[in-house]
Amino acid sequence: MIKTISKITLIGLTAAVITGCGGEAPKPVAPAAPSFACKQENVLAPKWTCIPDVPGYYAGVGIADKHPAGVAHMRKVAVMNGRSDLAQQIQTTVKDKMAGFTQATGTGDAGTVDSVSKSITSQVAKINLKGSKAMDMWTAPSGAIYMLVTVPEDVVNGVVKKAAKTSFNNDDARWQQFQGSEAFKELEKEFN
Repeated sequence: MIKTISKITLIGLTAAVITGCGGEAPKPVAPAAPSFACKQENVLAPKWTCIPDVPGYYAGVGIADKHPAGVAHMRKVAVMNGRSDLAQQIQTTVKDKMAGFTQATGTGDAGTVDSVSKSITSQVAKINLKGSKAMDMWTAPSGAIYMLVTVPEDVVNGVVKKAAKTSFNNDDARWQQFQGSEAFKELEKEFN
């Protein structure tokens, strides 16, 4: 009886090996398509936590880790960090646009561009992001808070245009050149 069970088992295993080896070759598995989903802490998160983009606004993200002082404290920290992110973005944008503006209008050489850019950046940095506010909040699994902070583009652009005109006005030669060119129109295009 044991010999019979052993023979049946051996025949079954041999048949399984033969049929298993005689089939089609396994099909290669296609690599998974890349995922462009926004993830924070390995979980899906709102898109703005990865790419803060709000039409008509400068937008930044502030993050505050979980804190024993509570949610109110965390919100203040997240908004403060969001405003810091906004300030850096705005300064970079102003420098880039002013360099493009001054080159397009032909007002001055590299020294003039640098001088105007520094002056305007300094003045823009002094605005304490009036009109900025928290637009959205998301809590991560760790308890950290992500805060979307925005400021209307027109508020910032108005300050920049005023600062540019003031900066050019501080140097009579540059101001005459600025007024005599198509600079006003170009400035409006850059900071519309």
